[in-house]
Amino acid sequence: MTATASVGSSDLRSFLRGLPGVDKVGVEARAAALGTRSVKTSAKATAIDLAIRMVDLTTLEGADTPGKVRALCAKGRRPDPADPGCPPVAAICVYPAMVPVAAAALAGSGVHLASVATAFPSGQAPLDVKLADTRSAVEAGADEIDMVISRGAFLAGDYDRVFDEIVAVKEACGSAHLKVILETGELATYDNVRRASWLAMLAGADFIKTSTGKVAVNATLPITLVMLEAVRDFRDRHGRQVGVKPAGGIKNTKDAIKYLVMINETVGDDWLSPDWFRFGASSLLNDLLMQRTKLATGHYAGPDYFTLD
Repeated sequence: MTATASVGSSDLRSFLRGLPGVDKVGVEARAAALGTRSVKTSAKATAIDLAIRMVDLTTLEGADTPGKVRALCAKGRRPDPADPGCPPVAAICVYPAMVPVAAAALAGSGVHLASVATAFPSGQAPLDVKLADTRSAVEAGADEIDMVISRGAFLAGDYDRVFDEIVAVKEACGSAHLKVILETGELATYDNVRRASWLAMLAGADFIKTSTGKVAVNATLPITLVMLEAVRDFRDRHGRQVGVKPAGGIKNTKDAIKYLVMINETVGDDWLSPDWFRFGASSLLNDLLMQRTKLATGHYAGPDYFTLD
């Protein structure tokens, strides 16, 4: 079944406006309750390794250099050089200009290469520029594209424009997977997060992602819960599974495990895989490695033991 089998652009507005409203109190209470669950001993070790395998290790700074990107790729391939049993991350995420550097550094590793595109982080560019940005990144070696939606168009109610842009970018991706960034911190309401999630999935997104990491409010547990419920309900209706990627502000192991518990309790084991869930992060990996070392040796490595990103 195709993504757009049931809803075309002509009735997109009525479909999105007809989605059930989100119970703000309920979703925040459930997210808070799930955040109190604890994971101990061997289960915690398994959760930490899974979280490492779910990390999209990211550098998206104007001061990025080829050397910094190569170092990040080396870390992603082998996060703890002292422990060959430590798993690699899911992907390295960089700006399009750094894709050729990262592609060479990751060759043969099995670590995916993601590139932000479509005038990240604002999304404020003509469609032809966004498509050229996407094609260039894919041709240079990216096998995942993280695009941003036009939030202004979405908030103005121009759902068809947002839908059509995602469809066009998906086509420009070719065989590369498409992660659609909703920038939930700018969408204002949980209802808008649900609508944007469904819109992106109907247009063909392989993943829906919370944030660019460049605004004041990024990933939160309640927002991610709304998105997880959306991908669950979308699969029930359309038979296609879509991944979820919270990004921005997830900095420590305790928080990462809260997200894993939420996945297990909301959508089940099917999403407990880097194929279907990712953390967009730069500093999270170091804390995961420190906690992993603590479980294995009984003491913490110093904060400068692992490279800073």
